Amino acid sequence: MADWVQSFEEYAQKLLEEAKVTGTAVGLAEQGVLRYFHGFGLADDTEDAKALTPDTVFGIGSVTKSFTCVAIMQLQDAGKLSVHDPVIKYLPELRTPNEAYTREITIQHLMTHTAGFPPLDTLAGAMKRSIVEGGDDLSSSSSLAFDLEKVEEINTKEEFMTYIGKLNYEFLGAPGTEFSYSNDSYAMLGLIIERVSGIAYEQFVQDHILVPAGMKNSAFLVEDLPEEAEVATLFTRKSPKDGGEVYRSPSWWDSPSMRAAGFLKSTIHDLLRYTEIFRTGGLVGENRLLSSESVQDLTAPHVSISPFQAYGYGLFVANCHDGTLIEHGGAIKGVAAQIFVLPERGLTGAVLMNTDGGPMADLMHGILNATNGRSPDTVPFEYSDYEISVDALAAFTGEYRSSEGATVSVEIEENQLVAKSNGANIPLRSVGEDSFVMKRGETDMFIHFVRNEAGVVTRMGFGARQLIKVLAEKEQTV
Repeated sequence: MADWVQSFEEYAQKLLEEAKVTGTAVGLAEQGVLRYFHGFGLADDTEDAKALTPDTVFGIGSVTKSFTCVAIMQLQDAGKLSVHDPVIKYLPELRTPNEAYTREITIQHLMTHTAGFPPLDTLAGAMKRSIVEGGDDLSSSSSLAFDLEKVEEINTKEEFMTYIGKLNYEFLGAPGTEFSYSNDSYAMLGLIIERVSGIAYEQFVQDHILVPAGMKNSAFLVEDLPEEAEVATLFTRKSPKDGGEVYRSPSWWDSPSMRAAGFLKSTIHDLLRYTEIFRTGGLVGENRLLSSESVQDLTAPHVSISPFQAYGYGLFVANCHDGTLIEHGGAIKGVAAQIFVLPERGLTGAVLMNTDGGPMADLMHGILNATNGRSPDTVPFEYSDYEISVDALAAFTGEYRSSEGATVSVEIEENQLVAKSNGANIPLRSVGEDSFVMKRGETDMFIHFVRNEAGVVTRMGFGARQLIKVLAEKEQTV
C-alpha cells in the first residue's frame, strides 16, 4: 500500500491547512488489520500538546446513529422487537399534529429518517444546559444558530417526549414517503431501547457493543473513559460572516435526552474494531454481535436520497470506489468524524478531527481513491449538467428555513442560482429536473427542490434535511 501514502498525505495536509483543523487522525484497516495510521497536527494548540495516536479520543457525533441501529437490530435478533413494530407500542405517549400518522410510524421509519418529521428545534434545548455550563457564545458560532435565551431546556427523555408532543408542525408526508434527517427520530430509538431492554441506552451500548467489540476507549462521557485515556481538546470556529476563525473551546456539548442521536466518543483503534461488524457480517474477532441477516438489513439501501446515494439503518450506502461504500459522518461543536467500510475491498476506516467544519468526507474519498491508484481528488460521483432556462430558475428563489436553526436564501446571480447560508455564497449547478449540486469541499452535494400539488416549490432538500420555503401568500396557490 505504500505507493499511495505520499499522494494522500499531501492532499490531506493541503485540505486540513485550508480548513484550519487543529488535529486529525486517519486510520485504515485491511481484512481487519491496521495498515495505515497518521496523525495530522496535534491534540491541542499548547506547547506541550501531544501527538495524535490511534488511541486518542475524539467525539464522533452522528456516527453514534449507527450504534443505535446496531442496538435495535440486536434486540430484534433476540426476539424482543421488530423494526416493523409501530412506535406507539413502545412510546404510547407519542403525540404529533397528525394522529393517523402517529399510529403509522414504525421503528424502521425512525431508523431511515422517513417518519415524516421536518427538522425540529429539540436538539438546542436538549444541549442547552451543557452549552450554558461551558460558557459557549453562540452569537457568531458556526455550530448552532440559536438564541439560547428563547430555547426551552430539555434534560430528560420524559421532558423530550412532552416537548415533542407540544410542537405544531406539518408532516413532510405520510410515514415512509419522505426522507429528512431527524435527530428526534434517533432520540426516540434510544428510549425504545431502554424500554425494551430494561436498562439505560448508554448501558446497553456499553454492554452489547463496546465491551464485546473490545472498544476500551469509547464512552458517552469523558469521565467514564479510562483514567489514562488521552482526549483531544475541542476547537470550534466562527461563522463565515464573522471571519471563520478557529478557536479553542474545550467544553463538550451533551444531551442526556438525545445521546442516541450523536454523543459517543471514541478512537481510531476502537472504530476500526466496530466497523468490522459491517465488513464481516456481524463478527468482531470471534465475537458475534449481530446476525448476518441483520447486517444485510443495516446496510441495505432502504431509501434513495440522491441518484448515487441511499440510506440504510444509521448508515449511508453508495456504489463507488469499485464497491459498496457504507459510511456515516458526524459533526457537532469540536467534532468532525467519519467511518467507512468497503466490503468488496476488505477495507474499513475512520477519520476523526477535534475541529468542527473539517473535510472528513473528502479525506475518506481521498484515501479510498489513493489506495485504488487514483488521484485523491477524484470525485466519487459524476453529475452531468442539465440545461435549464434562466427564467425557470425563478421558481427556486426564496428563503428556506428549518426549526433546527438553518436558514438558506436562494437567489439568482449572473444567471445562476446561488445558495446563501451563514455568510457563505455557494453556486448551485443544475443536474436534473428540480435537482442541483453544490460543492461541499471537494465533493458535490445533492440538492433537490419539492413542489406542492399546484407546482409551487415549497421545500428544499439541503444537507440531507428538508427545509421549508417561506412562501408569500400569492405563491401558495399559483
